[in-house]
Amino acid sequence: MRTRAALPALAGAALLTGTLLSSPAEAAGSVHIYEVYYDSPGSDTGSNTSLNAEWVKIKNSTSSTVSLKNWKIKDATGHTYTFGDVKIGPGSSKKVHTGKGTDTGTDKYWGRSWYVWNNTGDTAKLYRAGGTKADSCTWSSRGSGYKYC
Repeated sequence: MRTRAALPALAGAALLTGTLLSSPAEAAGSVHIYEVYYDSPGSDTGSNTSLNAEWVKIKNSTSSTVSLKNWKIKDATGHTYTFGDVKIGPGSSKKVHTGKGTDTGTDKYWGRSWYVWNNTGDTAKLYRAGGTKADSCTWSSRGSGYKYC
């Protein structure tokens, strides 16, 4: 049983390990991988249109805006996308497309010239700016070409 005297020590330990949430709103939800479209429709030709039909959708299920600055998306082999100075509002989502394009409020572009996500199985991982894993989503077969996480 923990006593009130132990709470400051626990809070200090949580702060040192980076597990303390920055706000009560973050405790009520998360920023997480919502969906991965890992197999763009048609043949994998490497065209920019095909590359941009491959994407990861990140969703903010908290009740406050969260900064994604320096958050990262990685695949199982370490291909990495790093968010710039981007914020995601409560209940909002952002898609990160594999190919090239002009960033908008809802769509970001990795700028790659070949596919990231393996059609037969892979893991999309989301990391906070400090390097701790926020979420991951794994698929193991071609299936429908997309996965809700």
